[in-house]
Amino acid sequence: MTEQKPEPDVAGLSYEEAREQLIAVVGRLEAGGASLEESLALWERGEALAARCEEWLEGARKRLAAARDQPL
Repeated sequence: MTEQKPEPDVAGLSYEEAREQLIAVVGRLEAGGASLEESLALWERGEALAARCEEWLEGARKRLAAARDQPL
């Protein structure tokens, strides 16, 4: 399985923006009532948003690890 990069419109989002949009996407999917095509589009958007959040979190983990390795 290859790692997918976020969609271009997702790439510029802050962690908070991506998380809020992801919450909205999940809510729409959980509510049901969407067509199959719309549900697939929402799912794909959610995957891209989740990947963007993970990028931010991984960056934060790396910065924390680097800070711990730095002498005070």
